[in-house]
Amino acid sequence: MSRGRVHNAAGLPALVAEADGERVGLATFEVRDQECELVTMDAFRQGEGVGTTLLEAVLSEAVRRQCRRLWLITTNDNLRALRFYQRRGLRLAAVHAGAIEEARRIKPSISLVCQHGIPIRDELELELVLKERESVT
Repeated sequence: MSRGRVHNAAGLPALVAEADGERVGLATFEVRDQECELVTMDAFRQGEGVGTTLLEAVLSEAVRRQCRRLWLITTNDNLRALRFYQRRGLRLAAVHAGAIEEARRIKPSISLVCQHGIPIRDELELELVLKERESVT
């Protein structure tokens, strides 16, 4: 779910990362209105560059499709994702305060509190404006 929208990740375009013939990661994305939303990203091996490789691949696809920005939603408790994406150039674009309460109406299985004791309340929107990136590189 993102911004009140339920995604069927199985029906979205996907990029698969492989190493030694083994699947080590998967990212799904959706392009709408010249914007590319990174919907899911799973790196099955941590600390080996799988996530970075997948993010770069989705970014390349967004540029190829002439998107203005790459964006994603995560929750306020997802400290690992916040660190990962910000270190790779994405910026906090919006805080959707209280959005998880709305999401729980659709998906009641969303936890109230994460494993670190942080209440899960808000959606955080991160983005990479592709025009800015082009001028930097």
